[in-house]
Amino acid sequence: MKKILNSDYTTQMTLKTVSNKKAFVFIGLLSLAAFIFLVWLIYIKEKPAQYSEQFTYLPLVNSCLNAISASCLCFGLFFIKKGDKTKHAVSMISAFVVSSLFLITYIVYHSVHGDTHFLKQGLIRPIYFFTLISHISLTLVGLPFILTTFWLAFKQNFNTHKKLARYTFPIWLYISVTGVLIYLLQL
Repeated sequence: MKKILNSDYTTQMTLKTVSNKKAFVFIGLLSLAAFIFLVWLIYIKEKPAQYSEQFTYLPLVNSCLNAISASCLCFGLFFIKKGDKTKHAVSMISAFVVSSLFLITYIVYHSVHGDTHFLKQGLIRPIYFFTLISHISLTLVGLPFILTTFWLAFKQNFNTHKKLARYTFPIWLYISVTGVLIYLLQL
């Protein structure tokens, strides 16, 4: 695992010379671009003439990826509380990779299926939409927080990393858990 964490020395040294200001601007622009792309994909892009039967299993896959991400986050918290920085780093990188896989499968699904309509009525409807709206809202905040927290760890600015992680962790965990809940409410 140390090879992964200490892989390409030249790349690490090059990135270490990047200022925080440049990194934060990049993170902000990347987060904004991701948001604009997803709004375009789900709400603006021409909807398929009919919903594709292709990739109908992806919502379940996405739910599982969210559950795995939430588990990795909890393990990461457990390990850092125990003082095991290596296992903490592995857990957090795993959560990031799994969340990235989620994003890829989410984009694939919505590019061929369009948006998902919630047709249930009754008390479940406001619960679903509250969960969905809070999930989406925190995702907008969460992405730049997550990327910044990772950047600070990479730069070994652990004091600031720890302070920001106190906010990033519950936001990211909420996003992951509500991703599972949204899927379950749609069943």
